[in-house]
Amino acid sequence: MIFAVWIPLLMPLLAVPAARRLAESLPPRPAAWLLTGCAALLAGCTTAALGLLATAGALRLPPVAALEHLSLPLLGDDPAVSVPAAWVAVGLLAACACAVAYRTARHRGELRAARRGTAAHPVSGDLCVLPDAAPDAYALPGRPGRPGRVVVTAGMLRALSPAEREALFAHERAHLAGRHHLFLLTVALAAACHPLLRSLRAPLAFALERWADESAASRVGDRRLTARAIGRAALAARPDAPAPYRPRTVLAATAGPVPRRVAALLTPDPEPHTPALRTGFRGRRLIAAALLTCVSFSAASALDAAADLHQTVEVAQGETTGH
Repeated sequence: MIFAVWIPLLMPLLAVPAARRLAESLPPRPAAWLLTGCAALLAGCTTAALGLLATAGALRLPPVAALEHLSLPLLGDDPAVSVPAAWVAVGLLAACACAVAYRTARHRGELRAARRGTAAHPVSGDLCVLPDAAPDAYALPGRPGRPGRVVVTAGMLRALSPAEREALFAHERAHLAGRHHLFLLTVALAAACHPLLRSLRAPLAFALERWADESAASRVGDRRLTARAIGRAALAARPDAPAPYRPRTVLAATAGPVPRRVAALLTPDPEPHTPALRTGFRGRRLIAAALLTCVSFSAASALDAAADLHQTVEVAQGETTGH
């Protein structure tokens, strides 16, 4: 077990670059699901590996071994390695648990503060207008029994034409409908379990913004209008001005590499029969196969380590055949 259990801890070194590369070649919605799913699976495998390391070391403690009726010489693995590794695993698990609890509490607290802060301002349908002069707009998620809202400042309304406002509102409503804040929260919690997963946050944010861009373009029926609205909103926004009440896991319409988003909206979809696209499909399949191999190998290694530990415990308890 001592060898297999390390694989889930090291596999993000290969899986994360592959996931980022594959997401770049996918449409926005599948890319967002891919990045979020990979982050969750890799974080789960990491947590399982740390738990197995901690359990293997705990079983070597005389009080635990006596309680479980284990024979220490039959537990296998070098105690000079397994016991220190177990203590490190326990420390890492505690740090992960604290980080996950802190980020979850911070997320909930920021949402509550944002809802309280915007509750006193005028609301029309799902639209809440703040009197701030700094241009800004974002989607504030709701809660059970209370729908989400599109929050926009007076400064942003003045910066856009009526048609551009509708495109911007459609963009933010797409964030609400897709519950995009949960994608970002999932990756943030996964990154608390493995630091390499933090690099999935930026491509995920871009994929979510592109998802909302495409939804807005489909809703208003004009890709150029949507591109113009996103571009003008980004030019009007002031990065140094604090966003009123906006939580960290809530995306703004002006976030991310706006020039790339505008260019994507202005670029027509390539023909599916072009040689360049067929070559892209082949490369995409290779990267997808590599990523699937990495994630599957990580999960299989965690399961193999768990099965090996279980068998070792049975042997040490004298419950296998011949004991």
